[in-house]
Amino acid sequence: MKTRIKNSIKILSVLTLCLALTFCAKPKEDVQQKDEFKLQYSEPAEKWTEALPIGNGSLGAMVFGGVTQERIQFNEETLWRGQPHDYAHEGAGEYLGEIRELLATGEQMKAQKIAQDNFMSDPIKQIHYQPFGDIYIDFKNHDNYTNYHRELNLNDAISSVSYTVEGVDYSREVLSSFPDQIIAVNLTASKDKALNFDLWLDAIHEDKSVVTSNDSQTLVVKVKDGALWGVSTLKIKTNGTVTTTDGKLQITEASNASIYLSAATNYVDFNNVSGTPEKIVPATLAKVENSDYEAVKENHISDYQELYNRFQISFGDNGKSKNATNQRISDFSITPDDPQLVALYVEYARYLTISSSRPGTKPATLQGIWNDKLTPPWFSSYTTNINLEMNYWPVEMYNLSECHEPLFDLIEDLSVTGAKVAKAHYNADGWIVHHNVDIWRGAAPVNASHHGIWLGGAAWLSSHIWEHYLFTQDKAFLEKRYPLLRNAALFYSQFLYEDPNTGFLISSPSNSPEIGGLVAGPTMDHQLIRALFRSTIEASKVLNTDQDFTSTLEPMIAKIAPNKIGKYGQLQEWMEDKDNPESHHRHVSHLWAVHPGNEINYEDTPGLMQAAKQSLQYRGDNGTGWSLAWKINFWSRFQDGDHAYKLLHKLLSPAVKPNGKEGGGSYPNLFDAHPPFQIDGNFGGASGILEMILQSHLDKIEILPALPSALPEGKVSGIVARGGFELSFEWETGKLKEVSVLSKSGMPCVLRYGDKSIEFNTEVGKTYHFNGLLNKKS
Repeated sequence: MKTRIKNSIKILSVLTLCLALTFCAKPKEDVQQKDEFKLQYSEPAEKWTEALPIGNGSLGAMVFGGVTQERIQFNEETLWRGQPHDYAHEGAGEYLGEIRELLATGEQMKAQKIAQDNFMSDPIKQIHYQPFGDIYIDFKNHDNYTNYHRELNLNDAISSVSYTVEGVDYSREVLSSFPDQIIAVNLTASKDKALNFDLWLDAIHEDKSVVTSNDSQTLVVKVKDGALWGVSTLKIKTNGTVTTTDGKLQITEASNASIYLSAATNYVDFNNVSGTPEKIVPATLAKVENSDYEAVKENHISDYQELYNRFQISFGDNGKSKNATNQRISDFSITPDDPQLVALYVEYARYLTISSSRPGTKPATLQGIWNDKLTPPWFSSYTTNINLEMNYWPVEMYNLSECHEPLFDLIEDLSVTGAKVAKAHYNADGWIVHHNVDIWRGAAPVNASHHGIWLGGAAWLSSHIWEHYLFTQDKAFLEKRYPLLRNAALFYSQFLYEDPNTGFLISSPSNSPEIGGLVAGPTMDHQLIRALFRSTIEASKVLNTDQDFTSTLEPMIAKIAPNKIGKYGQLQEWMEDKDNPESHHRHVSHLWAVHPGNEINYEDTPGLMQAAKQSLQYRGDNGTGWSLAWKINFWSRFQDGDHAYKLLHKLLSPAVKPNGKEGGGSYPNLFDAHPPFQIDGNFGGASGILEMILQSHLDKIEILPALPSALPEGKVSGIVARGGFELSFEWETGKLKEVSVLSKSGMPCVLRYGDKSIEFNTEVGKTYHFNGLLNKKS
């Protein structure tokens, strides 16, 4: 460790010579505004789940808003433990036949034991995402303050704090800029020479070093048990005096100060850790050396609002939006009559998407890009048996299609590592991924055989490729990503085998997440595989390619074990009719074909739809945060808006209960609680709200299909439907008032509202207007 620190100091000495930055002004430009959405509070954050998140896709931070001390805890998305590693277990495939035979004869425990000993990943566990460091700012004599206000404004993606001490108004803003790739902090005082503070960087890593020089400070960290290390530098510009004392920057007699922070690691990709953060960081800061804070701010706002302003939603405002957000969550748990909070929840999810998943970055993990622990819950990684996919459920609908791209890049990586696993574990071509993935793109089954061997990952992830095409009609995208669909389908076409007990093609061994242990033929797998085969067939038709292969998939679909209705009227979760109606497990995986899939629906399979509804009723209305979110989507697909809203009521209730225990719900900063924090519920909950007002998963666009009575009025603009359509519509007293449809691809359109429908051809770029009866307006 001493050697590493000495090397770090050498790097730091080089860095500090590169950081004599200067700043100059940039003229302000007008930016478009829309209805204001913000999270706001009357006191500083004490807990991490009270702090406010900022992010640019790769560089995220949690802003506490302290008065005597500000803490800004930050992450850089590529700082993980571990190193490039192939998790495939060579020789595992030799045991596949034995495991299948044991499951076919009902010897589950033996099958799980053999699988645990011979079939799991090497090593058995994956690797943790890591925090990077903290910015600390200590303020002199600010103990007695008034007029405190803290907020996160979603319209400009800026976190701010203001308060008064002895007649002097103090304020600060914090943002994470995507175009400039920095975190910027701006501090002001209303009186000359009244701003005095100490500033420094720190980290909870054991292997760390800090060097302070003139008006900058650099932190170097090295992860434990891994190959990654990172550099972070902050640089300050102020009209006051800057000195260095005891490893801190000391700013005195100022009225304004701006801090820029950049961070990077040596991660290049899952096979390459030869990056040069010691060069990247000063180069990043050099790009803004002639920009003052106002210029950085305007650049940030312009970039952010190009995405954020595409979409707007309103359910009305009864005045509660003026209250503190934590109070609104508490009040909503008692009486859920804060429609603006419901709209805020959707806009907050959009903000979190923009902040955690931008083109060229990594996809959002279980915690997005925000994590303050060296050993975070569930490794803060990617769980593919629902959570990762849920992060991207609403991304197309709320008009942030390009924010989907990091997920597609992840799938490309997994098609490489997953091909090795397919060969080593299943003696198959194509690619597969199991229920957990880390930054090294581990695709083999991890943790324990009774839940780690789940075979649906490649199929579910691939569905996002097809969904992106359905929403955008982008054939160039489909052509580029088609091999991912095709090779996932190739794997399953070789993996499925004929069940000796029924004669159906089944998925074995596998698991219905995360219940029931290792089994043969879980219902969810079969739904996923049929959906993958169908989308691959359709994609080959769109592209007029590969039909020799896809023609082999069509007959297989009919041979895959079908959905079945059990003795309790439920949709069976397994091949055997063994569902327990008393089970209230958080996963409801066998309803995948209801949502996000579409195989089970009221038009084509009304009997199965009713059975799926019965299964959901047995599972109950309680759950972890993300489970509540999924159930909101289910009830929206069941066209029961009031029941969906009942689940939303639970999701928007405090995670910390009156007895002090935590449960599913929302933290004061509106982060979703599993508990602990998982961001998937934020995205899944937003998806469920959108499904209440628009659905397009069949061959039509349905408007207000599951509108709850609690939301009798509202309007939305920029919401996207499959087929390449962007809609705006408004409703009053629970009835549609008007709707406009912008065609982006020139596809035929079918609109339905209640018992009324209209079908019409469209032209690219043309908008079509209708009244509440779907009569065309001139």
